[in-house]
Formats: sequence, C-alpha cells, structure tokens
Amino acid sequence: MMKRILLLSVFFLLFYSGGVFAKTESVSVDKANIRTGPGKEYEVIWQVGKYYPVKVIKKSGEWYKIRDFEDDEGWIHSSLLKKIPSVVVKRDEINVRKGPGKEFKILFRAEKGVSFKLLKKKGMWVKVQHADGDVGWIYRPLVWGLED
Repeated sequence: MMKRILLLSVFFLLFYSGGVFAKTESVSVDKANIRTGPGKEYEVIWQVGKYYPVKVIKKSGEWYKIRDFEDDEGWIHSSLLKKIPSVVVKRDEINVRKGPGKEFKILFRAEKGVSFKLLKKKGMWVKVQHADGDVGWIYRPLVWGLED
C-alpha cells in the first residue's frame, strides 16, 4: 500500500510540475501566436487558427509547451487552448465530402495545416466543421489529432 501511495505521489508531482503531460487540446481563438518560450517577451515563431490541435508536453506557469502534427514545438498561453475535439489536415491537399464515403460529392478541398472541429466519427470517416462554418466528411487517415 505504501509503495502505491509513493508511486502516485511521484506521478502527481511530475504531472503538475510539467514533467509528464501529453494531453491534446485545441486553439479556441481565431488566431494564436506560438512562441519560442513561455512569455510574451519571446519571439513569435508561427501562428495557428481556431481548432488547431496540439499536444501539451510541458507547463510553465500559465504557458504550455506544445507539439503539433509535424513535431514542431513552441509555447502558447493556456488561456488560448480548450478541450475541443479537433483535427488538422496532414496531407498536401484533401477532399472534403458531403458524406462518409468516396461515392459522396466533393464539397471543397483543404490544404495541409487546415484545422477543423470534430463533429462525429463514422468508421474510417470523420464529420468536421471549419471555423468559417463549412461542414463535410474527411477520410480519417488524412488528418491528425484524433484520440481513440
């Protein structure tokens, strides 16, 4: 019993100090800056849009160190992230369809790095919504961010 309590204590210490984290969150604002360090004084290295999914790998105060679908890392303020199911396109260009299958009409195309809110899963397909309101279905292997 004592061994179990000690193990749990170590886990919580690591988790709350930022040593063990790896949770998926999504950008909740229209545009967010990703920085080189945990503070506004650090350089902006790229920007992401609403519903962009990231893995939180470390915490420093109110800042999270994140990793994206291309294994790029940076820092974002925690207030800009929420637990919103989302995905990001990981291929150069994909079809977004009217229904969950290749037989359905192509509604529009999306480029690598475009993010979507996840609405529904059906087999190997996901129903998504872009920040501009467009809705459609994408073949699951073409996106990153799903936690099954």
